[in-house]
Amino acid sequence: MDTIVALATPLGRSGIGVIRLSGEDALKIAGELTGEENFDPNPREANLRKLTDPDSNELIDEALITYFKSPNSFTGEDVVEISCHGSPVLLRQVIDICLKLDARLADPGEFTLRALANGQLDLSQAEAIRDLIDANSVAMTRQAIRQLRGEFSHTLQPLKDELLNVIVVLESALEFVEDDLPDVQTKNIRDKLTEIASKLGKLTQTFQAGKLIREGIRVALVGRPNVGKSSLFNALIGQDRAIVTEIPGTTRDQLHESFTLNNIPVSLIDTAGLRETIDTVESIGVERAKRAMNDADLVVVLLDIADRFTTEDEEILNATDDLNRIIALNKNDLDPSNGIRSKIENRKSKVINISAKTGEGLDALQKSIIEPFSPDQVESSGFLVSDARHNDLLLRSKAEIETSIDQMDQKLSEEIVLIGLHNAIRYLGEITGETTTEDMLTRIFSTFCIGK
Repeated sequence: MDTIVALATPLGRSGIGVIRLSGEDALKIAGELTGEENFDPNPREANLRKLTDPDSNELIDEALITYFKSPNSFTGEDVVEISCHGSPVLLRQVIDICLKLDARLADPGEFTLRALANGQLDLSQAEAIRDLIDANSVAMTRQAIRQLRGEFSHTLQPLKDELLNVIVVLESALEFVEDDLPDVQTKNIRDKLTEIASKLGKLTQTFQAGKLIREGIRVALVGRPNVGKSSLFNALIGQDRAIVTEIPGTTRDQLHESFTLNNIPVSLIDTAGLRETIDTVESIGVERAKRAMNDADLVVVLLDIADRFTTEDEEILNATDDLNRIIALNKNDLDPSNGIRSKIENRKSKVINISAKTGEGLDALQKSIIEPFSPDQVESSGFLVSDARHNDLLLRSKAEIETSIDQMDQKLSEEIVLIGLHNAIRYLGEITGETTTEDMLTRIFSTFCIGK
C-alpha cells in the first residue's frame, strides 16, 4: 500500500506541528529528510534530527522523529511522526518534500481507515476517534473514550454470538431435520431471541441522552426590539459578543455561540427583534429570527417588565404557544408594577424573573433551560448510544428479531424465520464494520479531519 502523509495537528501557528507518515516507505522518506541513507531508529523512541531538503541539502529545521514499527502502530503499518516547529510555512515545506519523495497526501480519515482495514480497531472505535476530537463537553469526551476503548463493541459481541448460535440451530434444522423442531427447543429459541431484542431495546433507550451530550440543544432568544436579548446573550455566554445599545433593532442577524450547562452543549442564538419594519435589512433578520424560533429545541421569550405590554409581545407569545418555551421577565431589578405578570399568568410556560444587567435569576434560567432535557440521564455512569447511525441499526436489528419471533409464533418455516435473523446480524455487523459497504465507509470517513 502506498505511503500517505498529512499534518496531524491543527492548521495555524503553534509551538509544535506534527507531520505523520504511514506506509511501507515511511522510514525511507524520513531517512531522506535526515540525510541518513540507513535511517533505522529504535521504535517508539524520539530522535532529534536535522531536516534537510534532499535537492538542495539546505537545512530546514531540527525535529523530533518517532518511528512506530508495523504492526505496533496506530495504522498497523510503519508510521513516522515528525515533530517540527509549528510554522505553517515550514510544515508545508516538509510535506511538499515528502510528496516529492513519492508519498501521497492522505484523504480525510485515511489513517484511521487504514487502522480499521488492518484490524487495529473496529468501525465504532474509529467513529469514537472523530467524536473525541469533536467533543465539546466533558461528558461527550467520556463517552467517546468509552467507545474508543471498545465498550460498545464488547457489549454487542455477546449479542451477536447468541444470535449466531440461534441461526446455526435453525440452519441445521433446515438442512438436516425433516420434522419440525421440538416444542422445547422452539421455546428456548424464542426466549433467547426475546432476550436479545430486550437488550437491544435497552441500548436504544440511552440514545436520547447520548444524542443530547453529542449534539446539545439549540436555544433561541426571541422578543421585540430592545427588551434585552443581546444583554442576556452576553450574560449567558460570559462575554460581550453581541452589541448592546439603547437603539431598537441593533441586532439585525443571528449571533451563535456555544457553551455547556451541566455537561450539556448549548447552542445559543440571539435573534433580531421581532416587529413590523420597512427596513429591508432588518426585515430579513426578522424572517431569520422566525425560522430560528421554529427550528430551536427551546425558545426563551424575553419580555421587558419595565415597559408596557405591547401587541408585539402578545403576537410573539401567541406564535410560541405551541413551542417548548420559557418566558423570561427581564429588568426585574427595576421592580416595576405595570401589570405584565397578569398578562402571562394563563400561559402554559415556566416564568423566570431575571436581570440581564445584574445577573439576578440567571442561575434559575440556566437550570430551566436544561431541565426538560433529562440531565440526570446525562450524568449516568453507563455507556450511552450517541450516534444516530448506531441507533438506527440497533432499532432495525431489534425489529427484524421481533418479526422473526412473530413468524415463529405463526409456525412459519425456519427458512422464513432466518431471513429476519440474518438481516439482524448484518445490521449489528454494520455498527462495528464487519458488514459495512464501501459507500458507507466513504461517507463516514469523509467527516474526519485530514491528519486523522
